[in-house]
Amino acid sequence: METIVQHGARPSDMGNESEQRPATQASRPYDPAYDPLVSATPGEGRDYAPTYWVATAGEPPADDGPVMGDIDADVVIVGSGFTGLTAAIVLAEKYGIKATVLEANRVSWGCSTRNGGQAQCATGRLKRSQWIERYGLEAAHGLHRECVEGMENFKELIKDIDCDPQPGGHLYIAHRERMMPGLEKEARLLRETFNYDARIIDGATVRNEWVGDEEACGAMHEPEGIGVHPGKLAFGYLRKARRLGVKVHPASPVESWETRDGVHYLTTPGGVVKARSVGMATGGYTSGKLHPELDKRLMPVLSNSLVTRPLTAQEIEATRFHTHQVLTDTRMLRHYYRLLPDNRLQIGSRSAVSGRDAPKAQYEQLLIADMHRKFPALSGIEVDYSWWGWVDVSHDMMPRIHQPDPKQSIYYAMGYGGNGVMYSAQAGKRLAQWIARDAADLVLPIFQSRLPYPNVLNKVESPLFAPFRRTGQRCLYRWYAMKDEAQ
Repeated sequence: METIVQHGARPSDMGNESEQRPATQASRPYDPAYDPLVSATPGEGRDYAPTYWVATAGEPPADDGPVMGDIDADVVIVGSGFTGLTAAIVLAEKYGIKATVLEANRVSWGCSTRNGGQAQCATGRLKRSQWIERYGLEAAHGLHRECVEGMENFKELIKDIDCDPQPGGHLYIAHRERMMPGLEKEARLLRETFNYDARIIDGATVRNEWVGDEEACGAMHEPEGIGVHPGKLAFGYLRKARRLGVKVHPASPVESWETRDGVHYLTTPGGVVKARSVGMATGGYTSGKLHPELDKRLMPVLSNSLVTRPLTAQEIEATRFHTHQVLTDTRMLRHYYRLLPDNRLQIGSRSAVSGRDAPKAQYEQLLIADMHRKFPALSGIEVDYSWWGWVDVSHDMMPRIHQPDPKQSIYYAMGYGGNGVMYSAQAGKRLAQWIARDAADLVLPIFQSRLPYPNVLNKVESPLFAPFRRTGQRCLYRWYAMKDEAQ
């Protein structure tokens, strides 16, 4: 329950104003150079990034406007992206808890309207074989069940949301012949150990019957995978949450946070929000100053994305696009791409290291060159939309949905590493369980441990390494690029 005390206003004066209020308009322009490792907050009331998804999602739905006065709330969710909104939906539907959601800028301003829209049966950056190596077979089976259940949860959640779903699976394309043995081994593991029907497709079949990616040397096809329109999905989540009584306040960044006697006081520009429980769902836009529990525990990484003009029938024939399924390649600095419902090509990959460098044209040009290499017939095609955004990568490549201190009613869900379109909905569900004190079945490693600090060679973990993260990232990018392009 949210109670607002507005100076100079009586409760009876407020009526149902929040239900009628239109979507909050941006008061400040989009900041293309924003960097979560530099800025104290993501801003206040900034406009959306100029993405294809925002441009084609329609008018943003109504929200509850910025915080205007002090608020007393049972539960506050910080972040109005996929995770925060789905957590609020589950809290309302399953537990009867109507959360208050705080957003620094416009609703779903961060990762949720800048990603590639690929819902895959995965979470984090590790493969199933790596789960076994790190956690053991039993936990790996649990993580696989978590992803399969998450995909079913996602399908159910989007049934009544018009988000242009493109189902059919996921094609994981070997960009070099030397990647095929690893794909074959992983596919065999998926079938025999996890009873998950992954299959191998040879290079000629991929290029002639699926997609004419000139780099394709073969692929592994996974049965689960859905392409969606992230902007329409985010707006659909917002409508659903507010119908359930959730209050969503944009242009309300948390500027400071104090906890006294187990109660949290979150200061925003418009007032102090008092909460008994707080869930943090800020993804790649998490400031180290939001709360000490998150300081230095994430590595935000930039990803570039572009969308072309609609392809002509001749161009579709030349590129041999026979599928609308989601596609990724096997590079460490991977590409994610697909043919959208309106026959535009969307493609994304890694970008600059710092926010300051993100707007430089060279990163867009690198991605355009990658597109031309995969699809020479598209050389010179017009690019209608180009943007970049921050991905929340944990230092051990796996997410966490966790209560870091059992004595404090603080929880977080983040660290999806680029696999958050589907898993954010499952993570929102798990975050809601934590908040509602219904977490008895949350026993997997990703629920029972903190986001780790930076580490060296996966052996030494320490916050002292945090100042060197960007230096390490630059070195890794050079090394990854050399390995990716080697024959």
